Amino acid sequence: MGNLYETSKLLEEYLLLHYGTSEQVLPWSFGPHEALEFPRRCVAERLRPVEGARALELGCAVGRASFELSTVCSEVVGIDFSQSFIEQAKRLAADREVSFSSTEEGELTREHYYRLEDRFHPERVEFEVGDATNLRCDLGEFDIVLACNLLCRVPDPQAVLRRLTTLVKSGGQLLLTSPYTWMEEYTPRRFWLGGYQRGGEAVRSLDSLKKALDESFTLEEVVDMPFLIREHARKFQWSVSQASLWIRK
Repeated sequence: MGNLYETSKLLEEYLLLHYGTSEQVLPWSFGPHEALEFPRRCVAERLRPVEGARALELGCAVGRASFELSTVCSEVVGIDFSQSFIEQAKRLAADREVSFSSTEEGELTREHYYRLEDRFHPERVEFEVGDATNLRCDLGEFDIVLACNLLCRVPDPQAVLRRLTTLVKSGGQLLLTSPYTWMEEYTPRRFWLGGYQRGGEAVRSLDSLKKALDESFTLEEVVDMPFLIREHARKFQWSVSQASLWIRK
């Protein structure tokens, strides 16, 4: 299966999702403003970072949550399957600034500029291309592992869940978020965690997460988190992820 995220359009949309201001993404007084700044909210509202912790972000895209983790953690590893996303994250870490465009209407675009906030420590962050279903064996253990909106975009989410038990230290935190948008172009149906009938009963993704993780983790909380992706000035994707925080036993 090819990487469906290697397009300039998606790179543009994710740069705006991660680094666009509220006014750049949603300039009106009306609309789902609570869905803005999703990567920042995942770290600030759901995790409990500990000074000096070691953190891993799987599916880091263009890096905003990894930079947020760097404000407290002494080491952050950000991994994504997209070469273009990782190249952009690395450039931002090195240059501390990025210029990018967003689509306004048709072929019309608007230019944006973002500079890393002084509170971030890009020297603490390492970005690399990797497959969350087949990670390198020498990653070690982490105090915090974050995987935002990843599970329904990999070919075998159970492979990711199995590896997580080796990545999170005892007492460490695991944050998973997903809107559970199961689609066969990303995940063969036989590997879906939920969204289907089995034996006349509905199979839900959270139940599958519990079955896969309960032996090694304690489920701390489950909350709904909206997020907003801007396609152009008047078209958006509004979605709601289910966020679950797990503590390693």
